[in-house]
Amino acid sequence: MRVWHLCQTLSLDFEEFLWTKGYESAFIDDMLNHMVQLKPFSDIELAVCENLFMDYCILGGMPAVVREYTEKGTFEGSLTIQRQLILDYEEDIRKYAEGMDQTRILNVFHHIPPQLAKDNKKFQISKVASGARFKDYRGCIEWLKDAGIVNLCYCLNFPELPLKGNYDDVKFKIYFADTGLLVAMLDEEAQEDLRANKNLGVYKGALFENIVGEALSKSGYDLFYYKRGDSTLEEGFFVRTAQELVPVEVKAQNGRSKSLRTLIETKKYEDVKYGIKFAKSNIGYSNQIYTFPYFCAFLLKRYMKS
Repeated sequence: MRVWHLCQTLSLDFEEFLWTKGYESAFIDDMLNHMVQLKPFSDIELAVCENLFMDYCILGGMPAVVREYTEKGTFEGSLTIQRQLILDYEEDIRKYAEGMDQTRILNVFHHIPPQLAKDNKKFQISKVASGARFKDYRGCIEWLKDAGIVNLCYCLNFPELPLKGNYDDVKFKIYFADTGLLVAMLDEEAQEDLRANKNLGVYKGALFENIVGEALSKSGYDLFYYKRGDSTLEEGFFVRTAQELVPVEVKAQNGRSKSLRTLIETKKYEDVKYGIKFAKSNIGYSNQIYTFPYFCAFLLKRYMKS
């Protein structure tokens, strides 16, 4: 359904953003080598990559926004362009959602940020409108996904292989396909708050989950999570190798990875042998958990193949 004028130029991933900044393939190859060799980045390397990635998170990958930033060398005007893009999305929904309830689509679109802010990030149709039923909104959600505006992350029935066919298609989280637009839908000061790592409150975890989910989706991964109904066990994402299921945790703050360790250490999760954690951290390995900085998420598929 890529018929919109906005979707004819897709959101850039972090690697493409680095290209616009003048960084060549050798820079990306070096990042991957650090991951493969489990070699921590130097303080300077870490600071450079973190700053570049934070610029990307704030701006997102929409070409018009990146072009403005690249030409001016400043964030000035980027929020205005992002918010105009959001208005354009809303106008395109009204224009192109033929045969569907545009109001329902817009309701879903506007409810994504507040629902991501909740501890339980599963998208709840009942919160969109009084008396709302899933069957009335399913097509609206799929329309947003097909249009490239959102990514859906489905809940696994059980953390085991295969992934396809092993999920509940009525339980899912909705993430924005471009994190920059999510930031733009928050407060006027959200860009600066994200850069300063302050005042984000309930949105902090949501933003970093969205960032990693976006990177995985742009790498070609389908998105899956798991939440066990009778406990606090929950894991944000899963990817797979030929023989193994790999849980991927996103930590907004450094701390214990209780769910990740449970999945690795409990015998009934036999397809899980190790896990990956993305955090504001350097590269490390401990207790079958590989830790990488957020900015390495776009390289995960290449790392897994290596």
